[in-house]
Amino acid sequence: MSIHPDVAARLHLLDGIPSIQAAMGDPELDRKFREFASPDLPAAPDALVQDLLLDGPHGPVPARVYEPADGADARPALLWLHGGAFMFGDLDMPEADRTAREITARGGAVVVSVDYRLAVGGVHFPVPLDDCVAATRWLRDHAGELGVDPGRISLGGASAGGNLATAAALRLRDEDGWQPYSLIPVYPVLHHVLPEPTPELAVLLADVPPVLRFTPPATAGINANYLGGQPADGYSFPALADVSGLAPTLLVIAEYDDLRTSAEAFADQLETAGVDVGLVLAEGMLHGFLNLAADLEPVDRVLDLMAASVADTTTVPSP
Repeated sequence: MSIHPDVAARLHLLDGIPSIQAAMGDPELDRKFREFASPDLPAAPDALVQDLLLDGPHGPVPARVYEPADGADARPALLWLHGGAFMFGDLDMPEADRTAREITARGGAVVVSVDYRLAVGGVHFPVPLDDCVAATRWLRDHAGELGVDPGRISLGGASAGGNLATAAALRLRDEDGWQPYSLIPVYPVLHHVLPEPTPELAVLLADVPPVLRFTPPATAGINANYLGGQPADGYSFPALADVSGLAPTLLVIAEYDDLRTSAEAFADQLETAGVDVGLVLAEGMLHGFLNLAADLEPVDRVLDLMAASVADTTTVPSP
């Protein structure tokens, strides 16, 4: 289908912005980009919210815990990681805060949203991943205090956070012999070099404004910054890993997104390795759609599927 009309109606705000780097260096372009990226949104669901500092190998890791108000025991939980090209993002962005609130409300789940260290100011891999692994271990070790069923702790994230969630699952498989209940990477980057788009996808991507594209040069720059001169491996970019034994995985992609080639190829890799995997396409959506209103039909559907993966007691739901 075409780009969703609610999204297409706002794309004019990006006219004249050639790249995110240009927007960061020009106050007027930055203002236009922020206006596009911060639409007026309806109120998000209520939750009991608590900010914490978790112990990590590089110092305290800020996290925000969202709990349903029902006070039930043996609840499912989701450790959630926002995106932002490993360089941006925080606990207040809609992709973090609103997603956590929606999963708490829809799945009756405890959500722990993690403010991992960003790859800025000399920080590089594996520091952000170390924070995410430490936060997952904290949730696992404190499940009882939060009324969480320790056997129903899921891991998920968006974009760079999808990379980190998958890499954390790999690390915990190898170091602890542990896997989450389910793994939920949403429009993730899992390859150091993105697989080539099909001709059909290339036609769709031509409609995406340049500032929202993950072109080979842009992706190379983002990934090089994350690696900080180190070679890519299966923990920095999970497509390079042996993925056997990973948890049931719900992979979500946006129709108009360069990164969908990474998730599509990774889904094939998981299936070949015998992992239970579902691949869901959010039609008409661009990268980052979890920052949009939850009542937008594709966003609503994805949030329902994510909540089902966290709360379901049998398997990853079919798309």
